[in-house]
Amino acid sequence: MFEDINVDSLRALHHAGELTIIDVRSPSEFKDATIPGSINIPFFNDEERAEVGTLYKQVSPEAAKEKGLEIISAKLPAFIHEFSGVPGAKAVFCWRGGMRSKTSATVLDLMGIKVKRLTGGYRSYRNWVASTLDASDWKHEAFVLNGYTGSGKTRILQNLKNAGYPVLDLEGMANHRGSIFGQIGLDPYNQKTFDALFVEEMELIHDAPYVLFEGESKRIGKVLLPTALLEKKEQATQLILHMPIEVRVQQILEDYQPWEQKQACIEAFKRIKKRIHTPVASQIEADLNTEQYASAVRLLLEYYYDPLYDHLVDQVPSKNKVSLTANSIEEGTSLVTDYLTTKNIARHRLQA
Repeated sequence: MFEDINVDSLRALHHAGELTIIDVRSPSEFKDATIPGSINIPFFNDEERAEVGTLYKQVSPEAAKEKGLEIISAKLPAFIHEFSGVPGAKAVFCWRGGMRSKTSATVLDLMGIKVKRLTGGYRSYRNWVASTLDASDWKHEAFVLNGYTGSGKTRILQNLKNAGYPVLDLEGMANHRGSIFGQIGLDPYNQKTFDALFVEEMELIHDAPYVLFEGESKRIGKVLLPTALLEKKEQATQLILHMPIEVRVQQILEDYQPWEQKQACIEAFKRIKKRIHTPVASQIEADLNTEQYASAVRLLLEYYYDPLYDHLVDQVPSKNKVSLTANSIEEGTSLVTDYLTTKNIARHRLQA
């Protein structure tokens, strides 16, 4: 007989590398939101789920169960084979810990594949995320990395995170680069996915006395940042990174590769075109159409993003600003770590 497991135990085992979490909901449910780190082995595909759901609502629960049994019976060998290819301990979940996960766990147990079932399903995990967000005490001292667009702030934070420092990669959690062009080449996450990733990251750095993150507005793509984080940002030490515009242009070209997303870049530019002086806007549009991307990026920086940033940074109290001047991502990373060392807090870095 399979064993039920609660959210806390499931997370602890998963983070220890002792448990694979398997979402047996349909592919569209999995794509919409899931438990971070889980894999998808669907009990029903999207069409099958819709068919069973329609029978449940329009005919009867018994008719839906009969149809469900008919569908799963035909695909059972493939379903079991896929599970057998997942090594180690496993746990399954569906939406509420109901029929799909219970049937999956029962059938797998009969075939000698031991799995646990998450009590309450994904809904219980979502409730845990919401309650954890509400209960956050935010005792960490905050250091916010700021700087002109293209300064490589995200890459610097990724370098620091890889070195074991307590970093919150907010753009990574949103799967969006945080600008009008920020979703190009990406599939931005929704609020549920962002919240789950954010809470999981906060839990990992819970014992760190400080945290580093990028200076973002209240919205990144489709998601809103937690109010408590935005309040913490206002009180934080702002590390203002300065880099030559030539370096920034090259960094943007490397990150966005506009030659691979020409039409998407043109469409994104149209959303801000009216905010830029007409002759300059016309030149940017012409550069995008003729694939003169370095010129287009430089003009966008000089006439749109840099003035916008100047306005925002002017609102930061002088006592909270620390200027750092670098000529590369590597130098910028070193300057941030050197600053933390002078503050005598680098010794608190997390284990990589």
